[in-house]
Amino acid sequence: MNEKIENYQKQYKNALVTIEKLKQIKADIDLKLKDNPVCSYLNKDLRDVNLDITITQNEIEHIESYLHQYNL
Repeated sequence: MNEKIENYQKQYKNALVTIEKLKQIKADIDLKLKDNPVCSYLNKDLRDVNLDITITQNEIEHIESYLHQYNL
């Protein structure tokens, strides 16, 4: 059971790093879109990164739920 908890903790740390990287990418895209708001590939990239952020946030919530359940 201890290995499983350690695995979730590693996944949690990786997910936090990933979410920060994704937020930085989103900020870069937003900045570029200010100059060219109708750029189709930037808008597609923004949709993709927003989806990745949502998926990562859901993963973080799942891991937090599991870790909270284990600590009870």
